[in-house]
Amino acid sequence: MSTANSEILHVTDDSFAAEVQGASGLVLVDFWATWCGPCQIVAPMLEQLADEYAGQVKVTKLDVDANQRTSMTFNVRSIPSILFFKDGKHVDTVVGAVPKAAIETKIKQHLN
Repeated sequence: MSTANSEILHVTDDSFAAEVQGASGLVLVDFWATWCGPCQIVAPMLEQLADEYAGQVKVTKLDVDANQRTSMTFNVRSIPSILFFKDGKHVDTVVGAVPKAAIETKIKQHLN
């Protein structure tokens, strides 16, 4: 595994399988769009969590407008939606602009 990197990775329909479903451990995927106000509220929280959990959690973003195939595959109808994947399997979802603590609770739950 490479060194801890808190950069948020932007994934696409083409890279999703390799970067998310092929990853070991916990991966968060933020399904978002540039025009989505609540998505802009969630983004800085995810950046903080990416820093705080660097090396433990991989945080990614997927633009739903540019990557509709993946959004449809996981039935994402509302954004922001944060999908949690553990060892490549979808294990949880948080929909809407929720407090950072709510996302962190899910992270801790799935890290165990």
